[in-house]
Amino acid sequence: MKSLAYLNKYLVKYKWRLILGTIFIAASNFFGVEMPRLVKKAVDLFEKKIGSFQSSSLTEMDRFEILDGALYLALIYVGFSLVRGFFVFLNRQTIIIMSRLIEYDLKNEIYHHYQKLTPAFYKQNNTGDLMNRISEDVSKVRMYLGPAIMYSINLLVLSGLTIYYMVSVNLELTLYALAPLPIMTIMIYYISKIMNRRSEEVQVQQSLISTFVQESFSGIRVVKAYNMQKSLNQSFLKEANEYRSRSMKLATINAFFFPVIVLLIGVSTVLTIYIGGIKANEGIITNGDIAAFVIYVNMLTWPFASIGWVTSMVQRAAASQKRINEFLKQQPAILSTANPVDMKGGDIVFENVSFVYPDSGIKALQDISFTLPEGKTLGIIGETGSGKSTIANMIARLYDVNSGSIRVGGSDIKDIELSQLRNSIGYVPQDAFLFSDSIANNIKFGLSELGSESDERMVQAAKDAHIYNNIVEFEKGFETVVGERGITLSGGQKQRVSIARAIIKQPDILVFDDCLSAVDTETEDIILRNLKRIMKGKTAVIISHRISSLEHADLILVMNEGRIIEQGDHEQLMSQKGYYASLNEKQKI
Repeated sequence: MKSLAYLNKYLVKYKWRLILGTIFIAASNFFGVEMPRLVKKAVDLFEKKIGSFQSSSLTEMDRFEILDGALYLALIYVGFSLVRGFFVFLNRQTIIIMSRLIEYDLKNEIYHHYQKLTPAFYKQNNTGDLMNRISEDVSKVRMYLGPAIMYSINLLVLSGLTIYYMVSVNLELTLYALAPLPIMTIMIYYISKIMNRRSEEVQVQQSLISTFVQESFSGIRVVKAYNMQKSLNQSFLKEANEYRSRSMKLATINAFFFPVIVLLIGVSTVLTIYIGGIKANEGIITNGDIAAFVIYVNMLTWPFASIGWVTSMVQRAAASQKRINEFLKQQPAILSTANPVDMKGGDIVFENVSFVYPDSGIKALQDISFTLPEGKTLGIIGETGSGKSTIANMIARLYDVNSGSIRVGGSDIKDIELSQLRNSIGYVPQDAFLFSDSIANNIKFGLSELGSESDERMVQAAKDAHIYNNIVEFEKGFETVVGERGITLSGGQKQRVSIARAIIKQPDILVFDDCLSAVDTETEDIILRNLKRIMKGKTAVIISHRISSLEHADLILVMNEGRIIEQGDHEQLMSQKGYYASLNEKQKI
């Protein structure tokens, strides 16, 4: 229960629902226990009345008296049933809804915690596992918070009231009647363990199938281009057959569940009637007591059966909560300081910056130093893996340096309030990611607040990114919904929508990480001219493999294996006749 102790704060938060739920359970069980006693009274009454008339025939008055008594008891029984049902309804409206509210809070807590964690965390954990902890694991925890707690309280209250009444009538008959129930509890516990294990095997296989299908659909262009449909169909059939095999094993063990319960209820009922009949003949108990005992045994069946089920449920919830706690204990590596300073200006200074990626151990930057005054443009060029994108990540503080320092606006980047820093940056990553939403919402995603002028800014941003004409040609224009990860758009269109998303913010610093690689040179030239106008007086960082994208930059860094091998403006680098000049000649061919 150590892992589940984390949830106590939520039980305290919703303590009144839990207290009321317990009261409602007690009330419903009180009326439930009284109902068999009405049956006892009815049986004893009829037996007494009819027995007194055995020596003579029943008159109309006698029949009326019996029917009147039967109707009276029947109305009370129906009344008790309605009242009990009402309290059962209230019980579920408190405890079950409490579990749903806690499920909502827990999912929000996990999601908000995920948002705080650094990119390194997401590289070290696969998406399927992250999704499973916020969905499947939380669902299992909810079963502990709702049904498990409710059935446990119900078992304690109902068994206490019922056994008290049964013992008050006859202890020996009570022991015989209840003898099979503990056996049923143990058997159900072991059956539930097997069911849970096989259920988890089915869930694991289902996750594999979901991942397989998701990747197949996401990569459908590659699948068709390589004509791999037949091969993938065979692979899917193999996974589906494994899923069917595991599901059939689960169905087989499920088939034992209810027959075990029915068998042991039958044994308990037979013992009650047999032993009760003997004692009734001896005059120790009445036939009404036997009828009440049979009803009580059936009433106790599910609470006793639920012990094994609840125990298994708690075990699964504890395992799931342990997995959730592992992530919730992960502290974000990048946080604002206790007393952050305001960001003043957009100048950027790197001083002997070195960085090693924590997940892979790759040394991405080594002693990087440069100064970019506010309002100037920095160009970065170099081979793949030379550290260009890492510099962009550092400016947005997606990672912290291992050594050296970065200053933005005259302050150490670690001292600037994190949200203010990132709100001041328009970042277009190398991989243009779009959400499965409308083009309008993808562009406006860059706005923290949507005002009345947001549509005008959206249109202007689309024009500056040279994507406006493409958008208006779509049937639904800006309301066109792009597919998953923007798959319905071309690579160049995705990049330009990403650029529009960055510039709509009107940020102090713009960072473009090779975001023009999928557009032609003419489109690139138009976008760069628009950006030059937009970024007048603002700081820009442009990363590219094309010299044509960088030749107007105020400072150009040439990267190789995490180091700056050349720096200067275009003319200076051309005059050095080094790597930059050589690359320029190759790109002109």
